[in-house]
Formats: sequence, structure tokens, C-alpha cells
Amino acid sequence: MAVIILVHGIAQEQSGADELEGKWLPALAGGVRTAGFPIIADRLWRDRTAPNGIDTRMAFYGDLFLRPGQQGLDPGPLSDVEAALAEQLAEVWLGRAAEHASQPREKLMAARELAATRGGVGTAQGPGEVVRLALKSLAKLFFFAPYGMAFAETFINRSLAQLTRYLTDESIRSAAQDRVKSLIGPETKVVIGHSLGSIVAYEVTQQLRGPLPLLLTLGSPLGLDTIVYPRLRPQPPGFPMLVQRWVNVADRDDFISAEPNLTDLFKTGIPHEAVFEGGYTVDNGAQPHRADFYLSKVEVGRPIGSILNGMADERPHKEKNE
Repeated sequence: MAVIILVHGIAQEQSGADELEGKWLPALAGGVRTAGFPIIADRLWRDRTAPNGIDTRMAFYGDLFLRPGQQGLDPGPLSDVEAALAEQLAEVWLGRAAEHASQPREKLMAARELAATRGGVGTAQGPGEVVRLALKSLAKLFFFAPYGMAFAETFINRSLAQLTRYLTDESIRSAAQDRVKSLIGPETKVVIGHSLGSIVAYEVTQQLRGPLPLLLTLGSPLGLDTIVYPRLRPQPPGFPMLVQRWVNVADRDDFISAEPNLTDLFKTGIPHEAVFEGGYTVDNGAQPHRADFYLSKVEVGRPIGSILNGMADERPHKEKNE
């Protein structure tokens, strides 16, 4: 059981819990330190193995997406249901970039590529062609500039496949949730979900048997109201009843999150004393979806520091302020 549970996002099938903890924890401690909680930051990272270290664990489920005979990073062929959902997702992501990208050049390019993807230019597209065109179109955006086209298309293909498989494959969905549940106990104070991991975390918090002080969702696709939202469980989606504070953080240019403000979609059923901060936005620069870039932000560190500052074993070292 852990005090903080981390739930990773898409395209991590070749990683592992220990590797991802090693990447996430320094960034998380940095965000907490920047927010004004240096002692808690030390307990999260530098002193994590000391008696007063804060136990933080990664709920790893990436291996569930590995398939027999899979070559490299190729997610393998999609079923008809998965392909149809992937087409919708690809178009929504392009539409998000065309409407909300912070850079005018990116908006114009995304709008042009979206028109081509929809068949606005050229001839009608055959089965699967929408996804292939969208992969190439999305890969041209600045989102992937540091990596190049080949990586971009591979990443988007894996992202589409894994998000759709989680939503349509019951065995993957339940197994991923079980990985998170196995780490939750009475001492758990914070659950942090990034990308697809925010969907897993959200659905798990709907099943809690005890209170959770803080749920953090980063770069979350929960706001995809025509694709993800109607497939969440339970229906209709609302605020998790035993979560005491939910903070959502998104970058405006993170097209995977699609809708950075979750307030209107999840305001139903908020308990009287619960707090919902569904619209926090940050600037992650040229890599808006990177987990460690999110974790290092004050908007993430402040609520974590505030929650952990009130832990009983923190009293001898209590920070002077937020």
C-alpha cells in the first residue's frame, strides 16, 4: 500500500514500474519544492528510503498492451470496433489542434490537415485511410517537433490503439484497474493519473470504499465528450463520491487531453465539502503531453504539498506555509 499512487499513460508497454518511478519522482519532488514544501519534496525523492520517506508507487499496466508476435512498437492490427473508434479519436485530436492551438501557424496547419482527413480535398477515403491520413497530419504539428515524423506516427498509432483497447477490451480494463487497486490502502492520500492513466485512476476512484484526499489528473482525455465520456463507468459520469479534492491540470496545446476544462462534464454529485478544480492550465512548452513536465509544475506540487503537510507523521517537520 502506498501514500501516493502514480498511474502512467499511453505508450509505456516497454517500460516498468521501477523505471517510471525513477522518471516521475524527481519531477514530482521538484513541483512540490517549487510550490513551497522543501521538506516534503526531500521525503518524496532524496530521503524516500529514510524512515520518514513518503512511499510512492507506480501502478504499472503497460505490459497489458503487449501482444504475442508484436514487432517493435507496432501495436498490431485493430479490430473493426477499435478502428472505428480510433478514426473518431484521430479526427477529434486534429479538430482540437485546429480550434485551440496557441500558435496561429499550428491552427492553420491543423485546419488544413483536418479538411484533407475529412475528404475536404482529394477523393473519398477507403477503410482505415482516415486513420493513416490523421497520423501523418498530426505528426506535422509542433507537438512532435523534437522527435521527427517517424516517431510521431508511431506514437500516435500506439496512443490510438491503447486508448481504444482500454475502452473496448474488458480484460485490459479490469486488469489495469486491479493494478491500481492493489496499491490503495487506508494510508493512501494521493492518486495521480496521466493521459490514459487518468481514465484508469478516475474509474478506480469511483469504486473506493474509503475517502481519498486528492485525485490529480494530468493531460487527461476524460473531456472527450463524444468518445471517452460516454464510455466511462459508471454512467452517467460524475464526481467520485469519496474523493475530497480533484485537481485537473492540462496544457492548452496538449491535443490528447482535447478538453482541458472538465468542470462542466463532472460537476454532478460533488459532495458538500469536496473541492473540484477542473480547469487548471499550464504551459509545457514544445512537449505539452510529457508527464514529467506536468509533474514539475506548481499547479501539481501545491495541492500535493497541502495534503501531505497535514499527515500525522509530518507534524514534527511541518512546513511553515504553503
